[in-house]
Parts: sequence; C-alpha cells; structure tokens
Amino acid sequence: MHWLYLFIASLFEIGWIFSLKKLSLAEIKKISFVGITQHPTDNLVILLPLLGYIGFGLANIYFFSLAMKQIPASTAFAIWMGVTLAGVKLIEVVFFKEAIKSMDFLYLTLILVAIIGLKKS
Repeated sequence: MHWLYLFIASLFEIGWIFSLKKLSLAEIKKISFVGITQHPTDNLVILLPLLGYIGFGLANIYFFSLAMKQIPASTAFAIWMGVTLAGVKLIEVVFFKEAIKSMDFLYLTLILVAIIGLKKS
C-alpha cells in the first residue's frame, strides 16, 4: 500500500509542477473583490493555477508522508523524484508537443533502472 501512496504522491507532484508553470502572481494581483463579481469566469481562469498549486502541493505532501512511514526516506525520495521526472517529460511530449531527443530515452531508461534497483534493494 505504501508503494501506491508513493505513486499517488508522484502524480500530485506532477500536477503541482504544471500548476506552478501556469501560476502568475501578476495575474492574481488583478483580482479584486469588485472584479470577482463582475467577471467570475475570468477570475476563475486566473485562480485555477493557484488552487491547483495549493491542492496538489498539500496532497503530494500528505501521500508522500504516508509512503515514508514504511519506505526508507532516501529510497522514497529517489523513486518519487524519478517517477515525477518521467511523468513530467511524458506530459510535455504528449500534451505540449515538445520534441523528444534520442538521449532522453537513454536518461529516462537509466532513471527507470535506478527506480527498479532501489525498489528491489
């Protein structure tokens, strides 16, 4: 069950990273109490990355802490980070149409090998 918590934490970390990428403090400062009632959909588009940042961040911390109750911290951190890195790269390639280089496959494979090695040790 703790390995599942670690995987869930990685998914929330991926969400946190992309919400951070979309978060703009300049946009958030545009919101006023008057503006909220006049254009609620505009404010929602501005607030969604902030809400995602907070929600994904808290969920990530919660599930990661559950996982570390049974998994050594160094192993949990390495696997959590590796899964997160691979997930971010996959999303960038699939949804944001970023180019993938041949060396990216090598490096992602090395991360995967390291994750498997840490899980087996």
